[in-house]
Amino acid sequence: MREIVLDTETTGFDPESGDRIVEIGAVELFNHVPTGRHYHQYINPERDMPDDAFGVHGIGPDLLTPPRPAKEGEVTLRDKPVFAKVVDDFRAFIGDAKLVIHNAAFDMKFLNAELRWCGRPPLAAKSAIDTLDIARRKYPGSPASLDALCRRFSIDNTSRTLHGALLDSEILAEVYLELIGGKQPDFGLTSTASTTGGQASVDPEWRPRPRPAPLPSRLSEKEKAAHAAFVEKLGAEALWIKP
Repeated sequence: MREIVLDTETTGFDPESGDRIVEIGAVELFNHVPTGRHYHQYINPERDMPDDAFGVHGIGPDLLTPPRPAKEGEVTLRDKPVFAKVVDDFRAFIGDAKLVIHNAAFDMKFLNAELRWCGRPPLAAKSAIDTLDIARRKYPGSPASLDALCRRFSIDNTSRTLHGALLDSEILAEVYLELIGGKQPDFGLTSTASTTGGQASVDPEWRPRPRPAPLPSRLSEKEKAAHAAFVEKLGAEALWIKP
């Protein structure tokens, strides 16, 4: 089962009021195991950057009013592609996988607005798994922000001084696996996949196979003899002797 843990950063809260996506980050899980494949893209929103949004993610100082040069670690956006230029790569990466998102309604609203403006079909609402909803149902009345869940599960998020889509998706992947019962709830195995575009290079027909030859016994002949002598002392009613 392939899943994509995804996060976006935006210029605000409402695409219908002109807000746009400025960053997408996503990591791939296969049978609940990270494969190492990821998608990350900064996007030129073709508009200014509100101060409030900049304070959240620190992206796009060149789009502030007035614009200013980027400080160390800040990302400028004027030279980044618009969404229409990256939409095919993005859709190829997510494919038909389930999308694991914290507060899915927010990110899906923005993604589907961007897709609509490109003349592309929307993502189905049923394709999203909302970890915020899972956390609220599992821990009613408790804080359910990503930071709060990191504290609950002792997940290190000390590098999260600002929101960042790829970092947040990597952290969310750890949170999601804890929410559904642990880091590898079904003990699934996955093969290593490439980090280039397209689908993961995994074999859906792979199954564990019996060993071609049994492993040799780890008991020595001396240990076997000692065990036999011990069992003999237990008498005829010993479980080891009964057929």
